[in-house]
Amino acid sequence: MAEEKKEVADERKIDYSLNNPDTLTKYRTAATISEKVLDAVSKLCVPGAKIVEVCQKGDKLMEEEIDKVYRGKKVNKGFSHPTTVSPSSFVTPYTPLTSDEAEAAVEIKEGEPIKIQLGAQIDGFGAIVCDTIIAGKTGDTITGREADLMLATHYANELLLRLMLPPGLLAQGTDQEKAKAASQKPPTQSQITQLLEKVCSTYECNLVESTTSWLFDHNEIEGPKKIVLAPAEGTKGDGVPETSEVWGVEMGVSLGSGKVKHLEQRPTLHRRTLQTYGLKRPTSRKLLSEVQKKFGTFPFSLRQLEDERDAKTGVVECVRGNVLRQYELVGDKEDAPVARFLTTIAITKNGISKLGGPPAFDVSKYESDKKIMDEEVLKILEQPLARNVGKKNKKKKPKKKGAKKGETDEDEESDGE
Repeated sequence: MAEEKKEVADERKIDYSLNNPDTLTKYRTAATISEKVLDAVSKLCVPGAKIVEVCQKGDKLMEEEIDKVYRGKKVNKGFSHPTTVSPSSFVTPYTPLTSDEAEAAVEIKEGEPIKIQLGAQIDGFGAIVCDTIIAGKTGDTITGREADLMLATHYANELLLRLMLPPGLLAQGTDQEKAKAASQKPPTQSQITQLLEKVCSTYECNLVESTTSWLFDHNEIEGPKKIVLAPAEGTKGDGVPETSEVWGVEMGVSLGSGKVKHLEQRPTLHRRTLQTYGLKRPTSRKLLSEVQKKFGTFPFSLRQLEDERDAKTGVVECVRGNVLRQYELVGDKEDAPVARFLTTIAITKNGISKLGGPPAFDVSKYESDKKIMDEEVLKILEQPLARNVGKKNKKKKPKKKGAKKGETDEDEESDGE
């Protein structure tokens, strides 16, 4: 008993913040795995491929990559988000079931923007990534409205990341100038939306309603802070990004109005809550037990459970009793094409570090007759996300004789990440 109490006490002392170097290492490991699987799944998303089969293959790849790290160590690891593949007008992640005949038959269509979202977690530190590809256009130059959509999403995403930098974090100059920059108020969420809408309107697109970025934490991908873009009535964001935080930054852009509607398809993405409820059905209790063991409080698909048909039955009582939360499926109200990115970032003393996200965007592959001209937007886009600290030579060179006071070797400051 005494040993158990000691273990509990030790558990409480663990620092899960970014002040603990192990935390960032685990986030980075999860992000590296997520990006690797994202790249592999992107190659599977070809016209004619069945979405459910792509999701299954993605999950298998994720399990294989997760199994390779922290082997032999008592570290909880697994999914922070299942593989989801969302068709053209879908806004939310979509992961159909094999036991739903109509859904299992859904195939990827030529030329549609496909959103791929997935994530790994190591010791409760999750990294989620999302990319949009134009099916069947790999290696081709993309033109027309498809190019407008992708360029709008890219530039809006880059703008949002820069607007998340805490004021004065990268300021240069005298101490007085740095203090002045740090005293500036961060942009409000309303101001952020207005600036992003300038980018979208340039390409005749719109922000997707209530696109939300969340603060990440240990075993948590929906922390107390959130940024809500183009909020729907009754919704609003809360809090501002600060140093030593990890965020999941989302960007959603539509070729239509950006307004959303609920879709008819069955919700298959769920997440355990911290609520307790006396479940009556054996299938419900079995499902909850399996979820707690395999996924903790991270999202999962009913497709990932041992018995998919039993899960469809048991999940009803779990959702009604609020022990599981159901992610509703929504899409563009006008069935217009939608693109989404999701990047997991760390905000350190040296700026924003992209831990994991979509691959580097090659602007040269997209041709549009539209161009951002707004000076305020262009000025922000020109700003760096982080200090260019670089990798310094670890071996100190001997000081030269007679060096002037204050004349030293290269600064060996690390990137703090």
